[in-house]
Formats: sequence, C-alpha cells, structure tokens
Amino acid sequence: MISTAAAPAAPAPQGASPAGPAAPDAPAAPAGPRLRLSQYLGYASGDAANNLAFSMSSMFLLLYYTDVVGISASAAGTLFLVVRAWDAFADIYAGRVVDKTMTRWGKFRPFFLFGSLPLLLLSVATFTVPGGLGGTGKLVYAYITYALLGLAYSLVNIPYGSLASAMTQEPQERAKLASFRMVGSAATMIMLAFVVAPQITSSDDLQQSLTLTTLLFVVLGLGLYGVLFRTSKENVVRDVARVSLRQSLGTLKGNKPLLMLCLSALSFLTGMFALQTVQAYYARDVLGDANLFIVLTVVSTVAMFVVAPVIPRLVRMFGKKASYVGAGGLAAVAATGVALTPPSMVWLAIVFFGLYGVGLAAVNMLMFALEADTVEYGEWRSGVRTEGTTYAVFSFTRKLGQAVGGAAAAYGLGLVGYVAGAEQQTQATADGIRYIAGFVPAVFIAIGVAIMVAYPLTEKVFGTMVGEVRARRAERVAAAGAPADETAREV
Repeated sequence: MISTAAAPAAPAPQGASPAGPAAPDAPAAPAGPRLRLSQYLGYASGDAANNLAFSMSSMFLLLYYTDVVGISASAAGTLFLVVRAWDAFADIYAGRVVDKTMTRWGKFRPFFLFGSLPLLLLSVATFTVPGGLGGTGKLVYAYITYALLGLAYSLVNIPYGSLASAMTQEPQERAKLASFRMVGSAATMIMLAFVVAPQITSSDDLQQSLTLTTLLFVVLGLGLYGVLFRTSKENVVRDVARVSLRQSLGTLKGNKPLLMLCLSALSFLTGMFALQTVQAYYARDVLGDANLFIVLTVVSTVAMFVVAPVIPRLVRMFGKKASYVGAGGLAAVAATGVALTPPSMVWLAIVFFGLYGVGLAAVNMLMFALEADTVEYGEWRSGVRTEGTTYAVFSFTRKLGQAVGGAAAAYGLGLVGYVAGAEQQTQATADGIRYIAGFVPAVFIAIGVAIMVAYPLTEKVFGTMVGEVRARRAERVAAAGAPADETAREV
C-alpha cells in the first residue's frame, strides 16, 4: 500500500536526480491555464457523440438481433461475448497507436477529426442487417459489422478518454471533466430513450426506422465531434512525444492503483451492462409496458445531471476513493431493490432505478477521474507519460465487463425461457428477467466496491507525486542549461 512517507523513495527517471521533498498536504499547482467552460462543454459533446454509437448498441442491439433480425438469444449472447472481448483487445491496439502519434493538432485530437465518420457509418451498418440473408449469413454479417464498429469506436474513444489527463493535472478540474463527460453521455441516453424506444412498439417497419435513425445520428455526431476538436487543448507537459512499446510497458509495471481500478471497473461494468442489456425486456415483460423503458432510462440517467455538479464538492470533502465506495454501495442496494420489487409496484421500481442511477453515475464519473490519476503514478515511477496505453488498459477491462455483462444477460434470457416475439412471457420467465436485472448488478457492484476499499492512491499521495515529477523535470532542464519554460508542450 502506498503511503506519503514511501512516495519520495520511488525511483527517479533515468538521467534525473530524485526530487526534493514535496509538501505532502498541499495540492499540486495546476499545470497550464485553467480550463474554460467552453472546454468542459466541448468535452461533454465528445461523449455525447461517442454514445450515439456506444449506447445505441448497448441499449438496443440485443433486442434488434433477437426481435428484428431473428438471431436466437443464445447465439446473440455468444456474439456479444466474442465481439466485445475483441473490442477489449482493440482498445490495447488503439492505445499503442495513440502513444506513437504526434501531429500538429496534438496527440489525441486528430482521431476525432478522421475517425468519427467511419465510426458513425459503421453504427448504421450494424443496425442494418440485410433481409435477404439466411440465418448463417445474418449471423456472419452481425459478427463482422459489430466487430468493425468496436475497432472504430476504440480508435476514437481511447484518444477521447486519454485527453482528460492531458488537458489538466488539477484534481478538481479532472473531476469536473468527468462530470461533464457523464452529462454528455446522459443527454444522449435520454435522447435515445425518447427517439428509439417508441419505435420498438409503434413502428410498422422497425428495420427502416432504425436505419434512418442511425443515418440521422451520423450528421449529429459529426457536429458534436467537431465541437470537441475545436475546444479541446492538450496542456500537460510531456518529456517523450512518441512512446515506445518498452516505455509503455514500463509505466504499467507495478502500477498497483491502475490494476485495482481496472479490477473494480471490470466488476462494476459487468453488473451495469447486465442491467442495461435487459432493461427493455424488464420494462416490457416484467412491468408490462414497453413505454416504461423511457421512464426507467430517464430516471436513471437524469441522475447524472443531478450528481454531476456535486462530484467536485464530494471530492473536496471526502476524496475520490471514499466517494466511489459510498456511491457504489448505494448502487448495489438499489439493484437489490429492483430484484425484490413486485411487478405490481411500478412506482417502487422507478424509485430504485433512480437511486441506482445516482450511484452508478457517481461511480462512473469518479472512475474516469481516478484513471487520469494513474497516468501520473506511471510517470512518477518511470518518467514517461503514456496516457494512451494507460487508458487503453483501463478501457480494456471496461470492455471485458461490457462483454461479460451483455453475454450474461443474453444467456440468462435463454436460461429463463425467453421466447422472442411472444405476446406474453411465462411468469417464471418474467421473474427470471427481474432477477437478472437486479441481483446480477448487485453482486458484481458489491465486488467492485470491496476492491476499492484498499485503493492506495489518495489525494495526498497524488499531490506529492505530481510535485516530485515537476521537480525532476525542473532539475533536468536546469542541468541542460535551458529555461524551464522551453520544455515542450503539446499543441
């Protein structure tokens, strides 16, 4: 376990002297100019754009495959497991691409410029399985398009997630960036609930409706990515512009905070995506009204807007770790409530979904802020910043959680006897869907909370590390006889 007393003993980067003593109780001074509101809003627009593809697939793709394309729930479960595991490895590839990149636009911003259109067009292709294909042909098409969508998403999302740690080193600003990110995500999810969910029950040609909707999202997404590109700026100083594989692996070696955060994220995301995958089934087949999907989605995602302005305050008062543990505990209790609530008590189910949304929103915001801190830990140990690889490893575990959670939900539907296209499921099947929606998230979220109880990287340790990294850099610059302000900054 890291302590502030042990922090100064970390090895200095090669060629640099160890830093002098840092004030352990003082927060690190912000690197670069303070972020403006336009930059926070621009960062939010990036995740709003990401979720036009990501949340569209996580919320509706299983239902599309089973009820429109005609793929069985078990076959869809295997597809989700295989393709999302592929997505996780695509994240590692994308992280290496990012770390090797440096352009006149910076390290991360070019990916928003050139990767957004392929991503959005692949989302259209994923939701447009040709009707003339046979059963095997449809399944093969689904595998190929969904796998390509995952790769394209990695090549945009890994730079996006890595950008936060390059925009600022100020903990409060990172917490605000994470909050704005979740607001952008919530805005898209609410929009999807209102635009896409009604099509499930009211559209005479759901295939045509989904194709036209995803085409519309191409236009909307390009505009949002354009805002992100124009407003983002990479401010944090780096000593190595293009990072080798050996250097990337060196920053990961011994990064205990990153390892623990990844394990916790894996568990959290498994639970979160299990519920998100069956939420439409829960509304329609358990509560008896498909339109309640909109209500449940709005209630749980509006919580993000409620929580977002509170997160920086919680970080100041309790720190990121304690806030994470408390919010996760709330989500686990609320998920248990979803499992135990009788279908006749719709109002109580809505209340539990709201509480669940509050807990999960806070956890997700804090998770991204904590990941940015692990970049500093890796640099403190090795002398090299590897935002791309660090975020890729973090995203790798999130994707595995998505894969396991989505597959578990799909397999669970098969186990409880779900029949696609049936006017009404049996009572045993409805109860099974309710248990999948509640108990699975509760168990996995509780495991994620337990892991983070021992998380070592507190605000005090973080301040010490950042101070030491800056002192080492200043010593190197002074030894080279160059003014400190000549250290290269990113664009």
